Amino acid sequence: MTVRPTEIPVDPDAPEARDWLVRELANPEYEAARPTWFDLLAQRVLEWFDSLAFTPGEGDVPWWLVILLAIVVLVVLVAFWIYGAPRRNRRSAVTESLFGEDDTRDAAAIRRAADEAASAGDFALAITELYRALARGLSERTLVSIFPGTTAHGFAAHAGEVFPAAREGLESSARDFDQVRYLDEPGTRAQWEALRALENELRHTRVAVAESTGPIA
Repeated sequence: MTVRPTEIPVDPDAPEARDWLVRELANPEYEAARPTWFDLLAQRVLEWFDSLAFTPGEGDVPWWLVILLAIVVLVVLVAFWIYGAPRRNRRSAVTESLFGEDDTRDAAAIRRAADEAASAGDFALAITELYRALARGLSERTLVSIFPGTTAHGFAAHAGEVFPAAREGLESSARDFDQVRYLDEPGTRAQWEALRALENELRHTRVAVAESTGPIA
């Protein structure tokens, strides 16, 4: 008759005990209970919070106030990182649509194209380009917002609210733009020079409040 042991020896040698321990820890229940990286991170955060404990009468800043300020600073930093500074973000929002056409150029590039057209004697193109440069320049400065569907006269009306002294010149330039752009008028040097003087004046004029007049049509 063979006698089977019913109990595990209670006094194993060192190698045998190590083998038992390795087998036991390999059990799926232990693996599932192992803390994740998030658990470890949360524990570190809680330990840091505990280190900020406030003792009344010692003059320390309350730990909850430190946490609140840290959260506010973090939110501000994230907002700046995602959206940028308010002024820079508004400049980046300039629409690519300009009087019915897609145009990704900045005001300086459109202005150079206008000068080249005028030098070549193409005043119709020069007037068209310079009026676009005028509009894009005020949009870049966030003085007048331009959206798809904005017309030359709509732009002139709202730009006149920002520059009241230039209302007449803006309206006259809008008429010249429509004539050369839509009515195939050749344009004249006098019209070009009047628009160039207006664009140069507004480009170098500073206003007290640089706020957009909002969507215009």
